[in-house]
Parts: sequence; structure tokens; C-alpha cells
Amino acid sequence: MRARSLIAVAALCVATLGGSVRAEPAIQTATTTPAGLDYLQYCSGCHQRDGSGSAGNHVPRLPDSVGHFTRSAAGRAFLIQVGGVAQSPLSDEAVAALLNWLLPTFDQANISSEFIPYSAAEVNVARNSRPADLMAARAQLAAALALQGHVVSNY
Repeated sequence: MRARSLIAVAALCVATLGGSVRAEPAIQTATTTPAGLDYLQYCSGCHQRDGSGSAGNHVPRLPDSVGHFTRSAAGRAFLIQVGGVAQSPLSDEAVAALLNWLLPTFDQANISSEFIPYSAAEVNVARNSRPADLMAARAQLAAALALQGHVVSNY
């Protein structure tokens, strides 16, 4: 009887571990792009899967906000220069693809009508020319956008 109990416990453990191993690929649906997976891995920990951010942790929401930054060269660069993007282990090509996926995914309505997709070269330049005070740079961008009637989410 004891052997049967051990076998049952072992079977339960295998079933449980097997279930958790199989659960991970569930986020990789047939429609998920490599850039979408990069968002899940590198961005969603702070910005959340739905882009809602965390005001208590000074992480701005993305929907109805992030697209406004595409209205100026400084805003475009800023989206690359934020710490989580600039310091990510992603290649310049992958960062460009991530931003080109993220913007229409979270804020299609507010992207500049003159938007040109990011390139790896643009990412490389912006990554290597970060402002000393990112919060001050963001505040300045937010104020300039507000004067144009475009409100970005606050921290």
C-alpha cells in the first residue's frame, strides 16, 4: 500500500510540473510577434501586460499617452532613452522593432500622422546620447506637448 501511495504522489508531482512547464508557452500564441514577446519579457514587468503602468512605482501608462512622444524628434529619442529601453539587452534592431510594435499596439490614435518607423540606426544614436536627467527631459517634453494640446500620462 505504501508503494502505491508513493507512486500516486510521484505521478501528481510529474503532472504538476508538466503542467507548469506547458503553461509557459501559452503566452506565445500564433499571433504574438517577436516584438510582442520582447515587450512581455522586458517591459511588462513594470508597464504591465496591458500597458497600464504603476503610478505608485512611477511607471507611466502607455495607452492614450505614449504616441504623443512621436510628435517631435526629442520625444522620439526620449522613448529610446528611457532606462528600460536604452539599457535593455536587446539589439538596436530589436528595440526598433519593439517600439514600432508598441506604439500602434498601445496608442495608435495619438501617433503623429507623419510617423516614420524607428530604425536600428536611430536607436543606436539615441541610446548613446541620453540626457543626464531623464525626469527633467520628460517633464520638458510633457510641458511642450501640453502646450500643443497633447497630454501624456504622469508618473
